[in-house]
Amino acid sequence: MSATQRSRRTGAKSKPKSLDQFSILTPVELHNGKRLSIARRLKDGRALRKIVSFADQAVYTPPKHRLGPIEILDKQAESRIAYLIPIRHERMLQSPFAFYRGGAAIMAQDLANQPSTDIIVQLCGDMHVSNFGLFGTAEHRLVFGINDFDETLPGSWEWDMKRLVASAVIACETLGGSPALSKKLVHRISFEYRKRMAQYAQMPYLDLAQQFIGEKDIRKHFNSAHQKKLDAYLKETKGQTNIQVLEKLTTLVGKNRKIINRPPLIEHFDKTTHGVPLAGLVKKALQNYSSTLLADRQVLFDRYTLQDFARKVVGVGSVGTNCMVLYFVGDGQHDPLFLQYKEAQESVLSPYLGRSIYSNMGHRVVAGQHLLQGAPDIFLNSGEIEHRQNHIQGFYLRQLRDMKGGIDVGPGGVSLKNFPDYAKLFGWALALGHARSGDAAMISGYCGQTREFDEAMYSFAQSYAKQNQADYEVFCQAVKNRQIKVAKKKTLK
Repeated sequence: MSATQRSRRTGAKSKPKSLDQFSILTPVELHNGKRLSIARRLKDGRALRKIVSFADQAVYTPPKHRLGPIEILDKQAESRIAYLIPIRHERMLQSPFAFYRGGAAIMAQDLANQPSTDIIVQLCGDMHVSNFGLFGTAEHRLVFGINDFDETLPGSWEWDMKRLVASAVIACETLGGSPALSKKLVHRISFEYRKRMAQYAQMPYLDLAQQFIGEKDIRKHFNSAHQKKLDAYLKETKGQTNIQVLEKLTTLVGKNRKIINRPPLIEHFDKTTHGVPLAGLVKKALQNYSSTLLADRQVLFDRYTLQDFARKVVGVGSVGTNCMVLYFVGDGQHDPLFLQYKEAQESVLSPYLGRSIYSNMGHRVVAGQHLLQGAPDIFLNSGEIEHRQNHIQGFYLRQLRDMKGGIDVGPGGVSLKNFPDYAKLFGWALALGHARSGDAAMISGYCGQTREFDEAMYSFAQSYAKQNQADYEVFCQAVKNRQIKVAKKKTLK
């Protein structure tokens, strides 16, 4: 086995790997310059069970010197926009699942303390049931997949799997679901992951690169009773166009359209930052972004002119980072383009898995998205800008809502009734992402053909749900004691 495939047992502190070990551009199936057969890699995967058993995977062991959730959140806040942090805390306060969504850094230290096979894939890094959705390919084909990559970094595949199954249990409990339903959800995720990985292990690489989860595939996984709701979701996502965003986010100010202020969630900046004209900084950022686009996309982008930009608070975990919506116009007002600008910081996995090979964190995110998703929108690209003295900020841009539809847990999204339908898609999408970047045969060989691995994942998910609940209660107490600030709901409407 290669160095990246040697296994690690519980209790050993994860040491950062060297940068060359983080490059997954070298085929993982090569060993001493020779390509191993599929049969050999399946066998090697099975052999790993003697080193890291399913019983090992089933147990959650807290780190010996575990940092508390408040300490971790406070540390993250140091590199974020201070007045937005209370908004992040307010969103995390809503439920144990909302807290979990914002707590990727909290779980990262816990995952580093668990056993792993060290079969390296490109990790999502913040894998949970609300980080999937529909999106349009470059050809405007609607497909299903992972849709959040801010924490992406190479690492052992179990990290994503364990965070995903734990999220299913926590989300189910938040919705009032039974333990039996929680178990069913985890089993469906795990079974579908194993099933698809076994298929991808035998698939020619070109065929794998062209695999997507399309509309027909989605429909097959949904109970006939839920088809009507699914159709509404698909129709709504197809309707997410730049014209729709134009009508929702902008208004006429004189003869020109401007983004509507809805402070503190959407608001225009002051004209300068640190004494530097902000419009000039944005212009430089766009020039940097455009300079590395593919030629055809650069020509297309250069046909649009920036009209307005404003800060836009998004998500849960991203709150406090510098995120903007940029409004461009092409051939008149009927030809709008909306791009989302997101500051990219170090991955929360970096303290445990080592730093990325990319110095620009925006490049890290974009590269990870290409590896995991395979069909990102045509304007996805990174850049960097010096926005404070001697401080280079990496960022990435993508279209705001062009055929994009996220999945919310709760009314209008994932419910107790349709959760099992979605669960299969979650397992499938994760397997596809991991197979694109890692050794599907070794993973498949390790997971096997029986329910034993599924049971192990449910056991881990149950245990970690209890840890999350305990952390959430600490968080709630810190809010009650005014140890941390929380935005008032009326200010967020």
